[in-house]
Amino acid sequence: MTSTATPSCTAPAPPSPLTGNPASAPPYPPGAPGLAGLAALEARLAQDLAWLELPPPAWVPPSQRDGLPVLDVAVIGGGMAGLTAATALRHLGITAVIFDQAPAGFEGPWATTARMETLRSPKTLTGPALGLPALTFRAWYEAQYGVPAWEALDKIPRLQWMDYLRWYRKVMGLDLRNAHRLSGLRPRGDGVVALDIANAEGTRTLLARHVVLATGRDGLGGAQVPAFVNGLPRERWAHSSDVLDAAMLAGKRVGVVGAGSSAMDSAATALEANAQRVDMLVRRADIPRINKQKAAGNPGLVHGHQALSDAWKWRFRHYINREQVPPPRGSTLRVMRHPNVRVHLSSPVLKAEMAGDEIHVTTPRGVIALDFLFLSTGFRIDWFAREEFATIAPHVRAWHQRYAPPSGDEDQELHDSPDVGPAFELREKTPGACPGLARVYCFNYPAALSHGAISGDIPAISDGARRLAEGIASALYVEDIDQHFARLEAFSEPEVFGDEWADRLA
Repeated sequence: MTSTATPSCTAPAPPSPLTGNPASAPPYPPGAPGLAGLAALEARLAQDLAWLELPPPAWVPPSQRDGLPVLDVAVIGGGMAGLTAATALRHLGITAVIFDQAPAGFEGPWATTARMETLRSPKTLTGPALGLPALTFRAWYEAQYGVPAWEALDKIPRLQWMDYLRWYRKVMGLDLRNAHRLSGLRPRGDGVVALDIANAEGTRTLLARHVVLATGRDGLGGAQVPAFVNGLPRERWAHSSDVLDAAMLAGKRVGVVGAGSSAMDSAATALEANAQRVDMLVRRADIPRINKQKAAGNPGLVHGHQALSDAWKWRFRHYINREQVPPPRGSTLRVMRHPNVRVHLSSPVLKAEMAGDEIHVTTPRGVIALDFLFLSTGFRIDWFAREEFATIAPHVRAWHQRYAPPSGDEDQELHDSPDVGPAFELREKTPGACPGLARVYCFNYPAALSHGAISGDIPAISDGARRLAEGIASALYVEDIDQHFARLEAFSEPEVFGDEWADRLA
């Protein structure tokens, strides 16, 4: 049943940090501070916030439409990007409510579909800390395990990163409503966006002045699934982003399409589940070896990419896409330590079909018989593939409507990327055709062509969140300028009282 009443649910109690969870964190080393150290860190963080006067008092005038209260900002997605965006908004005195469809503590891919042992980013990156030293992963880790343990750590264990994000949510006091799924999004011409939010009680319509889509890699489309699997039974293949019980791969002959990070993670998952054999099918003549993105990671790119010409933006992003990011060395060694894996170079899949109970995969180098196929083929941008975006899909302006690359530099990902504005706001394909579309913000990976990689990956997520929050703060202030001026005129708190100079009057 659909209702237009405001939700009766309240934000769930934040989960406790799972620092002692053996599935996600190592036991405390002897002499490590443990939970006492974490409590001390939380006290320090609280003091830092107090010294910085964060968060400031709320300043956005409350509003209503159709008898409903209107949220300042609704953030869709409670993963790293959503948490950072909501915190940046809160630090500007703006109320943000986060909605995530996952159960509490399982937002994002880290504890669900991700299969790497550790993160790929250097452990020293400050990520979503927003300039607060006590909010960094390093501070969280050292507080519990000590400095020697930090110095011995190579990369951040994936499930410990999830524990850190759970702690981040708790200490930042964020309003994150789990098991709430966006099922509809309708910008209106009267200064609000209507959101249909579904939960266990049904679907309700909420209103927000601004909506941030912090929906991850696949959040503006879905998995990129090649056509060659169309004739295969669905239970015989999976995309690397699918939830999968790895135990079902035991004894199977598994093929993995691709050679990037997710391909290595998928291959390792199969091998560690006792697959009989893993064949990696790589279309290139060699696996990429140099991570070109490392050369582009600097404050100049973070703050300067947005100011580049369209040609330079395309040239940078297309070059990185063309060269491809290699799989991490650790992930590759995780696979290659198994004797029953083979890498087939120059082997794009030409055809995949059932032959009895086997999958026969045809490549230029022959036919390989398999029992299961993993697709590590990335993601696509396709607004029409998501029912929640049905209203806005025909109106979102993409980069191919803005820029035509030179012949030979075509790139489907960049072609489909949304052409977003200075604060990540969506733009209309035809001005005036979808009033209010600019109240929806794309704070996820597909914004990289417009802004650089500051809205989906760990290195510059804080910079992106600040840019987003500052843009929304500016828009809110301008929209309410009459009320702010009226408040200025009505302000009557005296600074001096007249008695200061009473005996000095001539």
